[in-house]
Amino acid sequence: MRRMAILLVLALASCGASGPPSNLDNACAIKDERPGWHKAMTRTERKWGVPVEVQMATLYQESKYVHDARTPRKYVLGFIPNGRRSTAYGFSQAIDGTWDWYQDDTGKRRAKRTDFSDSSDFIGWYMHKSWEKNGIAKNDAYNQYLAYHQGHAGYARGSYRNQRWLINVARSVQDRAVMYGTQLNYCNG
Repeated sequence: MRRMAILLVLALASCGASGPPSNLDNACAIKDERPGWHKAMTRTERKWGVPVEVQMATLYQESKYVHDARTPRKYVLGFIPNGRRSTAYGFSQAIDGTWDWYQDDTGKRRAKRTDFSDSSDFIGWYMHKSWEKNGIAKNDAYNQYLAYHQGHAGYARGSYRNQRWLINVARSVQDRAVMYGTQLNYCNG
């Protein structure tokens, strides 16, 4: 009975950790509130070479750090639910096919899009692929985000060039990466 009570308390305590951090505009606050997340992003930076601040800015843009984020629903006749706009899911908003590619390429068949460490590793892996395929520097949050959003082939074709809204989003990601980087230099130093 006592063992069951302890398990119940642990299960309930873990439920609160799944929500986003309380201050998404402060990298130091995120680091303090979710030290395990910062460790995961640091591991990703060491493994794939993608700076923590670039990962953070991408995660902010894609999911606002919501573990089970999904794209909006589509509706028929304006009110009948008809699936979602894409299969993007989780912290990284990776679509099914790209997530499958990641799992196959890395051997991480049990990786989950709702797991922060797995999502951080996915972003590092994908941006490393963008460096290999498109020659994008790993600290170039602007172009890395464009390739992340459009895919490697779409980026190579320049499919983003006529999408002013996407260019603005990529600029916002770059600005956030700079902000997070400055903050991390302060709290890490």
